[in-house]
Amino acid sequence: MEKYRCTVCGYIYDPKVGDPDHGIGADTSFKDLPDDWVCPECGAPQDQFEKI
Repeated sequence: MEKYRCTVCGYIYDPKVGDPDHGIGADTSFKDLPDDWVCPECGAPQDQFEKI
């Protein structure tokens, strides 16, 4: 699974870790995130992320 970077603040979404503080478990790929998930650092929507 690939990592994605927020182009607004630089936050890296790592699917191996997920986003446990916001209910996203480990091994959740970026494409499987809920539609309402936003960057936990700056609140940017998913369309502001790029694959790295």
